[in-house]
Amino acid sequence: MPRFAANLSLLFTEHPFLDRFAAASRAGFEAVEMLFPYAHPPEAVAGALRDAGLALALFNMPPGDFEAGERGLAALPQRFGELAAGVETALAYAQATGCRAIHMMAGLAGRSDATAASAYRRSLRHACERLDAHGITLTVEPINRRSMPGYFLDDLDAAANLVAELRGEGHGNLALQFDLFHAQILHGDLSARLERDLPLIGHVQVAAVPDRHEPGTGELDERHLFALLDRLGYGGFVGCEYHPRAGTEAGLSWFEPYRRRPA
Repeated sequence: MPRFAANLSLLFTEHPFLDRFAAASRAGFEAVEMLFPYAHPPEAVAGALRDAGLALALFNMPPGDFEAGERGLAALPQRFGELAAGVETALAYAQATGCRAIHMMAGLAGRSDATAASAYRRSLRHACERLDAHGITLTVEPINRRSMPGYFLDDLDAAANLVAELRGEGHGNLALQFDLFHAQILHGDLSARLERDLPLIGHVQVAAVPDRHEPGTGELDERHLFALLDRLGYGGFVGCEYHPRAGTEAGLSWFEPYRRRPA
């Protein structure tokens, strides 16, 4: 049965951030993920995880000025110094919390821009090397153009090819972040793509298509896809990165067959 991680940037927002960990645990999740933990010290995040008995599955590196519309720095050559500093910041949080996977956002740039492509590879190589020394996976996620216009990494095939290429260079801790929501909007054919790309996948995320609400409320057959992940032997977490329609707890009926039960 898949293991699910509640995304605390989107779920349980009825509670202050550090209280969301306990709420996720009470709901039966065994792990959490988040966009950015940086508003709280690493020790505070680690303490909330420990008190709730949860694992931290994934978080993002600092993305630049997110509130001003920036969506990562990796493909922006003039921002490499800031990107490198962000790797160190993220590493400190990973070491404090025991998190084994970090996502690096690419940024807003044209994928056909050779300068941006070169900067992106430089950033990936640098981050892979720094994280590999600590046994941490770096993930890259293709994001659909409707949700994030202008995002550099906007194609699943290009992302998979890039992961395979850099793994071939020796960066074995680089992995594909396969978000079922983004992949369906970009390409569809999810079952075949999961089977093809599973060796490259380090993390999976889910939300209903097209409105990014709870699983089971859109066009995807998520139960089929969860069962397929089991059959394929996927051992990682499935991050629940969706917007609840009417409160988190009210929308968790889809999760009932999968939730962690008290021992």
